[in-house]
Amino acid sequence: MAFGQVVIGPPGSGKTTYCNGMSQFLSLIGRKVAVINLDPANDALPYDCAVNIEDLIKLSDVMNEHSLGPNGGLVYCMDYLEKNIDWLQSKLEPLCKDHYLLFDFPGQVELFFLHSNAKNVIMKLIKKLNLRLTVVHLVDAHLCSDPGKYVSALLLSLSTMLHLELPHINVLSKIDLIESYGKLAFNLDFYTDVQDLSYLQHHLDQDPRAAKYRKLTKELCNVVQDFSLVDFTTLDIQAWEFLSPTCSLTNGYIFAGLESSAVEFSKIAVRPVDWDYYRYPYCSEGDSLPPVADAL
Repeated sequence: MAFGQVVIGPPGSGKTTYCNGMSQFLSLIGRKVAVINLDPANDALPYDCAVNIEDLIKLSDVMNEHSLGPNGGLVYCMDYLEKNIDWLQSKLEPLCKDHYLLFDFPGQVELFFLHSNAKNVIMKLIKKLNLRLTVVHLVDAHLCSDPGKYVSALLLSLSTMLHLELPHINVLSKIDLIESYGKLAFNLDFYTDVQDLSYLQHHLDQDPRAAKYRKLTKELCNVVQDFSLVDFTTLDIQAWEFLSPTCSLTNGYIFAGLESSAVEFSKIAVRPVDWDYYRYPYCSEGDSLPPVADAL
């Protein structure tokens, strides 16, 4: 059994930066990490890439050979990867023994709520390699400064969650830059908790682009609230330790080092999020660690 994260999100949301930062953080706390680049258009990788889809297929070659644009080329590449899943499986098998996996996917959002190829790739890997994966869906925090864009981000997040059917964490990335985008209409908690979207209506009515779609926007907000699945956590590029335990809980990594007893599992289930884990990255050599920190 191996554990990992599927990192997705719109272009520019910070997926590659996230993979780079998370891999460095996890390495610092003692985990072996392997980053797998599955974006055939990403030719500037800041991290050490354990597996690179460009060894199998390149977007530029596809576009030239088949006269496709970037979007059509990416769909072709994902279809090609699905048909050649054995190639990826053979590359991952040695890593699954002792590595935590980070999958860096393309930023074309249609791949994750419209097309089935990316989902099929993920599901085949889960079945063949017995993986336990969490989806980390990044959304740029600047969307909170525009009510219309924020509603669009909610719909995208909900559609992706329903399509992929995996443990899922929605993340407002670049939260450290949010003040530079302008003053928010509400406190940050309003945008992360997604509790009562009716308060957005007044601000949407002030936007001439959205005013004539008032009824439609209201119904879309009702859809999001009726499902009651979407909320966000925040990500500051300097504070990876606050997101890592959430991922470990959702994909089950935190339980990997525990004995399968109801007592041990309940100790974690009833504890608050800010457990002793936060001492782990900073403890000195030789300090005794609690069982939860060992699992992380």
